[in-house]
Amino acid sequence: MSGPALIAGFDAGQTHTTCRLVREGTVLAEGEGPGVRHLAAPGGEQAFGDALRQSLAQAGAAAGLPAPLRLDAAAIGASGIEVGTPVQQRGRQLAAATLQLPLARVAVTGDERTALRGAMGSHGEGLVLISGTGTIAVGRNRLGREHRCAGWGWLLDGAGSAMDIGRDGLARSLEMADGRRPESGLRQRLWQQLGIDSHAPGAAQALKALVVQPDFGPAGFARLAPLVVAAAEAGDPEARGIVAHNAAALAAMAVTICRELELSCPLIWPMGGALEHLPALRRRLEEALGQRLPGASLAVPAGDACAGALTMAAELLRPPPGAGAPEGRNSLS
Repeated sequence: MSGPALIAGFDAGQTHTTCRLVREGTVLAEGEGPGVRHLAAPGGEQAFGDALRQSLAQAGAAAGLPAPLRLDAAAIGASGIEVGTPVQQRGRQLAAATLQLPLARVAVTGDERTALRGAMGSHGEGLVLISGTGTIAVGRNRLGREHRCAGWGWLLDGAGSAMDIGRDGLARSLEMADGRRPESGLRQRLWQQLGIDSHAPGAAQALKALVVQPDFGPAGFARLAPLVVAAAEAGDPEARGIVAHNAAALAAMAVTICRELELSCPLIWPMGGALEHLPALRRRLEEALGQRLPGASLAVPAGDACAGALTMAAELLRPPPGAGAPEGRNSLS
């Protein structure tokens, strides 16, 4: 390596990818590219490579750097990358080939990990709680050990997410429709939003048919979360129970991470659209954390996921603490 190192940090989501270039601690430029999909999905490897190539090329052009760029290290936080799996190793190999870097100068991990490292900044430990369409939490202690909770896919593990809030609301509305629960205004809010006349014959059957359509999915449920939260704020008892349940699920993730990593007074960085745009959910989360983790503090992230990826890329250029040291169970490389 001659001259100041040029490093890249990538935040690769399902809708778009951002590449940020840094030299000597100075951000040179950013570039945008297409999103990624799971590497094992049809076209997943091609999409991953295209996302890196296009976002890097745009960043390089914006920085006025000659093509092809010669990076010294890069780190990628990507949706769908599970730490410690063959998918992570395959992603690392693809990234090294795409960016023309040796494996030792490339890190590929889940985007929740780069979000954590970006949020931490100079802090030695803490955890992120991410609640959007889905949910996931991950923490890190001063020894560099990490622990992750949740995020195992919407069919199995979505408690605390906008998807679950919307789905729980619809589930309770059906129980109201067939008499298992007392009627409340929540059913009218949700069914009206979906264009279903609650008084029409076959209304419940129409709802069942709607949610199994291919274009409904997790996002369709998540779009209903604001209605459930609004009903909770208006005093609807069923909606309030749903919000409380999902806030408690988020708090349980934080409690578990603190126990596993021995964090006593952690900083917690809340992230994701649900916690940003549904204030009642965040308030209930704060209440639950106050009861279960009285030493915890909610904090503003120091940086974003690209900043976290750049932190990891810079670490690749440092001399290793010991040759041949074994990787920990939560290694990010």
